[in-house]
Order: sequence, then C-alpha cells, then structure tokens
Amino acid sequence: MNILVVGGGGREHAIIKKLRESTRVEKIYALPGNGGIAADAECVAIGAKDVEGITRFAVENKIDFAVVAPDDPLVLGAVDSLEAAGIPCFGPDKKAAIIEGSKIFSKNLMAKYNIPTAAYRTFTDASEAMEYIKTAPMPTVIKADGLALGKGAVIVETVDEAQNTVRAMMEEKIFGESGTSIVVEEFLTGPEVSVLAFTDGETLVPMVSSMDHKRALDGDAGLNTGGMGTVAPNPYYTEAVAAECMQTIFLPTIRAMQAEGRPFKGCLYFGLMLTPNGPKVIEYNCRFGDPETQVVLPLLQTDLLTIMEAVHDGKLSEVDVQFADASACCVILASNGYPGKYETGFPISVPDELAGQVFFAGAKLQDGVLCSAGGRVLGVTAIARDLKDAIDQAYAAADRISFANAYCRRDIGKRALQALSCKAE
Repeated sequence: MNILVVGGGGREHAIIKKLRESTRVEKIYALPGNGGIAADAECVAIGAKDVEGITRFAVENKIDFAVVAPDDPLVLGAVDSLEAAGIPCFGPDKKAAIIEGSKIFSKNLMAKYNIPTAAYRTFTDASEAMEYIKTAPMPTVIKADGLALGKGAVIVETVDEAQNTVRAMMEEKIFGESGTSIVVEEFLTGPEVSVLAFTDGETLVPMVSSMDHKRALDGDAGLNTGGMGTVAPNPYYTEAVAAECMQTIFLPTIRAMQAEGRPFKGCLYFGLMLTPNGPKVIEYNCRFGDPETQVVLPLLQTDLLTIMEAVHDGKLSEVDVQFADASACCVILASNGYPGKYETGFPISVPDELAGQVFFAGAKLQDGVLCSAGGRVLGVTAIARDLKDAIDQAYAAADRISFANAYCRRDIGKRALQALSCKAE
C-alpha cells in the first residue's frame, strides 16, 4: 500500500516508523516531512495546511490510505477533502476536529453532557473579561479559543497579569484570530495525565498513559514549550483511575460527539488533571500528542495500519489492540534558548545503532548533511522493563547524540519515579 502522512514533526516520524513495521506498507510519503524523516519516508515539500495541494498529490500518486496528524489541517478539513477525493483517512473530519479547534465548543460540550472539567466563563468582549477578572479567584487560567501552537493557555497569578493577558490575546491579537474569544477557567491542582485513545466513533480503546514535561528547564521551571520529554506509563494513572475515566470522561465524550452530530473517528487526546475531586478534563486534542506519541507508539504491539483502517471502517471492536508490558522514556534535544531565541543550522551526529530510537522534529538536509532547523530538534526514546531503566537508557542515548547548541532537561521522569517510590512504601 502507498501511505501518505501529513505533517513534519517528531510525532509524524513516530507514526511513520510504526507504520513501516507493517508488511502491507510499500511506500510512505511525508508532506512535508523533514530532513530526518527523509530516512524513513519520501518527503514532499507540500505544507501541512495546503489542503488542496495535499489532496491533489494524494490523487495523482494513487495513495491507498492517508494519516492526517497535525491539528491545523484537521481543523481546516483535510480529511473531508481527501475522503471526497476517494482517499480513505485516519483522523477526524472538520466537524469533529472542532473539539480541539474551539475551546469554547469543548467546554460547552462538557458542561452540557456533565463531563468533569474546570469551572469556566467565556468572553467575546475584552472589557467584559477585564471586569470579570477583578473578582475572579487567583490563580486562574486564560485560554485562547482557537489553535495557538500549544501556547494558548496562560496561568496567571494576579489581576494585573490576568488583564494584561486578556489585552494581549483579545486586543493585541498575539494569537491572531484564535484569541478573539477566550475562556477564563478555574485553576485546578493535581497530577497531570495524558491519555491518547483510538476511536471509531463507537468503540474507544485507550493507549498507554503518559506524563509530559512542558516547562523548558529542570524542576518545571522556565517557559512553557511544546514538550521537553515524556514517560509512559504514568504512575498516577492507576487501574481504578482508568476505570473512572472510562465511565465519566472517555465514553461520555464519544457519546456527546455522536449526539451533537459530530462523530469522532481517529485519535482523541485527553489531557487530564487528577484533582482531589476526581479526574477532570484540562483539554481535548483531536490528534496524537507530541511528544506523547514518541513513548506510546513504540510500546504498541498491534499493527498500526490495521488499527487505523479499523477506525476508518468502524470496526475497531474487531481488533485486539495490545501494548507491551514495559516502560518508555523520551528525552527531547532542543536548540539552546528554546522556546525563546535560538540558533540553528548545526550538523547533527547520531550513531547508526541509535537511528531506530530517534524521532526528528526540527531537522533539515543541507548539502546532504542533516542539520538542526528548529526549537525542538529531535527526541530519543528508550524502552525497558521498568521506568528507571528506560530513563537511564534514554539519557545514555541522548548523551551520544550531538549538535552545537544542544540542550535537554536532565530530570525527565523524576516526578514519575518519585510517585512510584511513594506507591512502593
């Protein structure tokens, strides 16, 4: 089969590597891909948001199955366009992708169907938001309604900081039209858990849970990033918590989307907070998370293409989805200075024996040499029987990969190990 994967980051590289394991896959195209992905797929310089160009390429190259991975093309209707052209796809259509495309939609959905989440208010007028904030409990969370490259949620500690954030989003439009409307939300506390789930709109199969590390610096200090590393499974996500989430969050969400005439087929990401009052939804994503995918998919033992086809065909209940009874850790190597200013264009050295563990995000080929080309350059993943070994092996591998200006957090998985230690006592 000829497969097309839309996107060009570490998540897409992880998807491509897992798809390559299928005996039925003959060729994979990545649009646009990147210099590192080029070792595993044919990269074509068509942007992920160029829905028309993607569809035309898929038809001309007789693509048998497409995977639309990033949020932007999903929200723009890439799946709708490809399906209309006769190309079967993995991913939600435009009507369902709104669950990530509009935070106001998702919050209202949860309120309507009694899915546990933080208390909230929505605003389309900056002055009304400013007035409300004067009496809102602090800290609070302010979110841009639309997509904002994962940076649209801001935790504020004071009224002044909150009003400045509202001003920046709604009046200065730092997130463009995404910040025209906002959500002001209750600040929740507790361990965070990411759960990705395959769903065909009826059946839902959760993947292995994971723990992301969003802050740039050790000790969860510094600015928010797209993610500096992940571990799986998340020790806070016990069997009892998983059962509760299935009954109070996962299945109710799928049923709510059905009831709204927006059946969701693809990968639905649940960002959860395990609060003192039980699990609550922080956010939904309409696709695989990044870098959660880089620890979850390497643990998948069932053929990914078979799962994706079953999701598309509404036959997920017929597939026995299995994951390895093991742990995984992904350490992100970034350009020093990310998510602020940083320099790129430095040659990347990866030992040949580590190639299977490395997922490239910000990399490009310059005169045949693979060089850094972004903030998050690559992720390196290790799998082991227990979490400590996975973490140790991931860092041992990361220390063998080099490029000028490389930086990584040195405490990925530390909180998870502490949680495991507490459970053992």
